[in-house]
Order: sequence, then C-alpha cells, then structure tokens
Amino acid sequence: MAAPNEITPPQLLRLIGAPDAPVIVDISIDPDFDDDPFLIPGSIRHPHTDLQGLKELLGNAPCVICCQRGIKLSQGLAARLRADGHRAEYLKGGMFAWRDMKDTIRVPASALPAPVDGATLWVTRHRPKIDRIACPWLIRRFVDRNARFLFVSPGEVMGVADRYGATPFDVEDVFWSHRGDACTFETMLDEFALHSPALDRLARVIRAADTNRHDLAPEAAGLLAMSVGLSRQYRDDQDQLKAGLGLYDALYRWARDGGDEGHDWPGVRGQ
Repeated sequence: MAAPNEITPPQLLRLIGAPDAPVIVDISIDPDFDDDPFLIPGSIRHPHTDLQGLKELLGNAPCVICCQRGIKLSQGLAARLRADGHRAEYLKGGMFAWRDMKDTIRVPASALPAPVDGATLWVTRHRPKIDRIACPWLIRRFVDRNARFLFVSPGEVMGVADRYGATPFDVEDVFWSHRGDACTFETMLDEFALHSPALDRLARVIRAADTNRHDLAPEAAGLLAMSVGLSRQYRDDQDQLKAGLGLYDALYRWARDGGDEGHDWPGVRGQ
C-alpha cells in the first residue's frame, strides 16, 4: 500500500508539462548531485536546511520533494512542510527511481544557462510568433519555471544580451537557434534532452509552421493562423506570451493524449 504522502515517478511524469504541475524541489546534497548532475524537468534545486526560504519560494503552491533515494531527506522535509500546512509529497525512490524508470526524461544541469538574479534570462526578437512562443513555453514547463523573456527589436538582441547577461535565442548565428532544417524548439529538445513522443510530435508541427513546410504536418496551418491572430490581438509582447503559453499547453495535451482523435458530422453520440 502506498504511503499517503508519496508520489511515484510515473505519476509525477504525468504532471510535468502541465500549467498546474507541482513545484518539484530537488534537495539532493551536493556530492550526490555532482555524481549524477541531472534534473527532473522543471525542477529547482534547494538546500534541505533552508526551510523558511523554501516556504517563501513555494507560497501556496503544492510541491514534490526529491532526494537521492527518497528516504530521510525528502520524507523529513515533506513532513515538516505538511506540519506547517503546505501541500507536500516526496518522490518514492528518489532520483535513483526517476533515473531508472523506463522512458524517463532528465535535463542535464550543464545545459542550463547561468541564472541572472535567480532565474534564467532569455532575449529574442519582438512581436513573437511560433518558435519565439513555443521555446518560452518549453523552458517554463520543462526547464526553468521562473525563466524570464525579453522581447526587443531585431537589431538590439545581441546588445541587450551582452548588457544584461541574457541568453539570445531564435536569431541567426547564436547557439539556441535553427540548425539545418530543424527549428529552435528542436534545438532545445536536443540540448535539454527532452525528447519524448509527445514533444517530438509537437516539434514536428512547430517546425512545419515556423519554416513554411506545411507538408510535414497538417496541423501547421492552424498553428500559423492562431499565432498570427495572437500577434494581432496583443500589443504587449508579455501579454502575448501569456496567452501563447495557454495555446501550447493545449497543443501539448493534444500531442500527448489526443493526437489520434478526429471529429466529423454527424457526430458520434457522447463525443
């Protein structure tokens, strides 16, 4: 029988990528992390000794606490949080169980850009469409939930990156950009080791829409139409990003759970 406040790796995997996913907190001690420097997608590192700092970081958000083996560190900290009214679970089997799970995804810590004031900072061209919304969605949902994005005129991207320590993306001649036929979203899947059937399916649609290759995926025409519509609907790029995140949340759930579903008329009863 499962413990009342534990979550298994397969259960946690189903939550990752959702906008209401719990905050995943990796409290592995530094020597353990250095031996296996990989992160559960979207997780944050935090010392188990800083309980007050973690409470401030969490606010009212639910969390999953992870350590190397899922024993004293994570179970103890989760219990402390619950005693103070926080919604906390610990990962059964810890990071070892996550690592050993079939078809797991793990982000190499070395792939993350250095944080700026506590979170990664990215910069790209203003008036974002397709890749420049899809990439922030991927980063926020699977890499750094607190990442911030700057949108500036095309000619100022590199200057802003240099002046503010931001990481440029989806512009020519930078690391995080198109490579050959692949779009920037696909580059990020490669570098962050985030390949999964659902994300690869989504990537095919994004590439098709972003590179005018609608023959690769029929859904590309719809994604282009919605992307152009969002860019006309919002003047402020941050407002557009917020709305676009919801769009890609829906597309991810389609790619993960509904890609084989169709629709016709007359409809089938109950659909």
